[in-house]
Amino acid sequence: MSDVPRTLGGGRWRTLLLLVANGVAQAVAAVGVALAAERVFQMLANPATGSDVVGPAMALAAAAVAMAALRGRERVDAERLGQAYTHRLRLHLFAHLTAMSPRTVQARSQGATSLRFIGDLTMVRRWVSRGLARLVVAGTMTAGTVVALIFVSPMLALTIGVVIAAGSAATLAQANGVRSTTRGARRRRARLAGNVTEKIGAVGVVQVHGAVERERRQVRRQSLKLRDAMVTRAGRLGRLDAIVEMTASAATGAVLVVGVIAGITAPTVAGSMVVVGLLVPQLRSLGRVQEYWQGKRVADEAISRFLARPTLQTAGRGAGVLADGPGRLELLGVSVDGALVDIKAVAEPGQITAVVGPNGAGKSTLLAVIAQIVEPDDGVVRLDGQDLATVALDDIRGVIGIVAADLPLLRGTLRDNLTYRCPDADPEEINAVVEQCELTELVESFPNGLDKRINEGGRDLSSGQRQRVLLARAVLGAPRVLLLDEADANLDPSTSAVVDRVLRRYAGTALVVTHRRERLVVADAIWHLDDGRLVASGPAAAELNEDGPTAQLFEHADTRVGER
Repeated sequence: MSDVPRTLGGGRWRTLLLLVANGVAQAVAAVGVALAAERVFQMLANPATGSDVVGPAMALAAAAVAMAALRGRERVDAERLGQAYTHRLRLHLFAHLTAMSPRTVQARSQGATSLRFIGDLTMVRRWVSRGLARLVVAGTMTAGTVVALIFVSPMLALTIGVVIAAGSAATLAQANGVRSTTRGARRRRARLAGNVTEKIGAVGVVQVHGAVERERRQVRRQSLKLRDAMVTRAGRLGRLDAIVEMTASAATGAVLVVGVIAGITAPTVAGSMVVVGLLVPQLRSLGRVQEYWQGKRVADEAISRFLARPTLQTAGRGAGVLADGPGRLELLGVSVDGALVDIKAVAEPGQITAVVGPNGAGKSTLLAVIAQIVEPDDGVVRLDGQDLATVALDDIRGVIGIVAADLPLLRGTLRDNLTYRCPDADPEEINAVVEQCELTELVESFPNGLDKRINEGGRDLSSGQRQRVLLARAVLGAPRVLLLDEADANLDPSTSAVVDRVLRRYAGTALVVTHRRERLVVADAIWHLDDGRLVASGPAAAELNEDGPTAQLFEHADTRVGER
């Protein structure tokens, strides 16, 4: 998945051939203009040769119409080529993004990641549709026109060719500078985008802590640095424009000088100058090619770094089918570098296992490993005897429901969020889950019920409402395993009671990360983690009522836990 799709793969080379043909046709039209113009000037210089200008005039008009039509067609084909490749690359990037673990994605700012899909893809599209396409068309037309002029005046054709070659060499000499300034501008843009994106999601934090002015100053500094970087880049690009204009002017002057020195007839010189005039737009387009190419190279570097980031597919992920089973979960020597060390435990079918321990003990990582959104560096996770690393991820997603802080609600309707894991859930099942998670009153408070649209992260809902929706999303479809990571943390007692009722009715295997002793009342077993190690495990009553690490962890609570 890390390989970048080929620019001309998937049949896109056919569109490129159309552009080549377009360039050839434009060259033919340009030569036609030159010949017609030469004929007109011959008539003007020597009226005795004939006064019928209808033919040359019609030829000039036909060539002009043909060139206009060809330029219009070129624009469409160029954009089709650019959009087709960008579409393919966008899907490839999104497939890679969705194959990464949430923690890998969150290791970089949202702004930096979004830049792949906006800024970098825009630079790639510009190269393909405006750079590569213009290189093909303008290059073909320019070369074809100069070659055709050999049959009109070899000396003038050579003159124009030499001037254009010199201009092209001067343009190429600017490559390193253009790439350097483009890379610098992109880096400044990424930092500003990352900062602004973060503050958009945390504007309340900025306001309540009195940091508005401080954050404004930071954005001002970043914006000024971006402004200066863009101006520096514009200076480099300005040199390219200057070189193109000098090339065009030099070609015109050279044709006049060489024509006079070599004694070439005035009509031929005039016709050649008309051709130079037609080539000027093409030369300007070719001058921009360097800009687009260097921008694309900088974008490719960033895209390649993104595609090199590890995905959940890198550990020999199998595509086996997960067989039915009661939900017996086994962890055999599971280790995650820096988080978990040699975890060996079993969660029996139909039981509730509470996962406890101090902050940073590895509890959330453990649930993420079970859900296969973090891959263990060592060890095996088995569900009903099957190694989950050999099972297709889609099968795993269908049997594991999870609630976690880094798995928020999405922008869309309530129904979309509830059915996100089970899009084919029938209305009766949805209604049952809505009632079970005490969402009926919330749904009925909206005029359009479950079709009520909510904001990103569910920010227009209360914390309790969000948690109940997240819980409903996890239990819809009766998953074989239910993972709750602090599902009731910092919530009111009524929401916490909803979690208790859901757990009592749940028939599968549940693992619940909690810091609340009262939550352990409904647990069958406890896994106690500390510093990534499983320091104690066993029946809930025994772990809490005996003088062990778990009892010490909850020693400030007086209630003793009995068997359920």
